[in-house]
Amino acid sequence: MGAVSTRGEVSIPAAGGALGGELHLPEGANAIVLFAHGSGSSRFSPRNRFVARELQKLGLGTLLMDLLREDEAESRQNVFDIELLASRLLEARRWVDGAAPRALRVGYFGASTGAAAALVAAATEPKNAHAVVSRGGRPDLAAAWLPRVQAPTLLIVGERDSPVLEWNEEAYRLLRAQKKLIVVPGATHLFEEPGTLEEAAAHAGRWFVQHLLEREPGPAQSRKAHSE
Repeated sequence: MGAVSTRGEVSIPAAGGALGGELHLPEGANAIVLFAHGSGSSRFSPRNRFVARELQKLGLGTLLMDLLREDEAESRQNVFDIELLASRLLEARRWVDGAAPRALRVGYFGASTGAAAALVAAATEPKNAHAVVSRGGRPDLAAAWLPRVQAPTLLIVGERDSPVLEWNEEAYRLLRAQKKLIVVPGATHLFEEPGTLEEAAAHAGRWFVQHLLEREPGPAQSRKAHSE
């Protein structure tokens, strides 16, 4: 990976006021992953920051951002307003288009309710979404949009994360794009068990490398997966 050309705190224009973000764009990068946090979380989420660092090691750009401003996040209605969260992701993608030194292939990484927002964003502007990864996500909250998603989609769920696992299996059946569901052995919702978050990040990295950088992924590590 080359020297970093763009890195640091950024302000992303959005309806009603700017949103805070953290951009990391390696020199020469031609792809970026936008992170959609869930359940009132922010760009400071330690789990998503860990995944972002792992993706950066692969030469991918990352944008960690707040989908809601502080006053907005106080409302549970906003936290579960999937279309609002998706609209913020789309505003961020358009901002990236103007801020980046070159055209970038875009991927979305979503956790919890952020996964639903990522899928709605991908379905809304299919030509501008090249891959989606959900970690412990709620894709079922985007059920009406799932058949319209065209981006290759990876769903990663903990083996012990019930009923989220069932919701992901239902969402998987609704997806019509290239898709894969990986169940990480022994993991609960937050992937706090030793090695489980690392495994989830590795699966996400392989998916984005394959579909954003268009290179062949490494061998899968999970003991349970199915795909189409």
